[in-house]
Amino acid sequence: MKRIDQDALGALIEAQVVREVRVTRKSSVWALSVRFGATWHPVRSRREPERTWASLTAIGRFLERAGVTKFEVEQ
Repeated sequence: MKRIDQDALGALIEAQVVREVRVTRKSSVWALSVRFGATWHPVRSRREPERTWASLTAIGRFLERAGVTKFEVEQ
């Protein structure tokens, strides 16, 4: 499974390649995956294999700054 760097995510969104955005709860943190093509790709940070956020509000702010206007939340 290919992971998307959070810095590259902005370029993919700007190019309108991302078809869907999904936020999932993992224990006490939230993670982000994007779908382009037929495959879901987790978003990673520079240091970690999967980028996580402490709250849904924080991930919502991140997505808003990235230009995402709609996303799904799964608990």
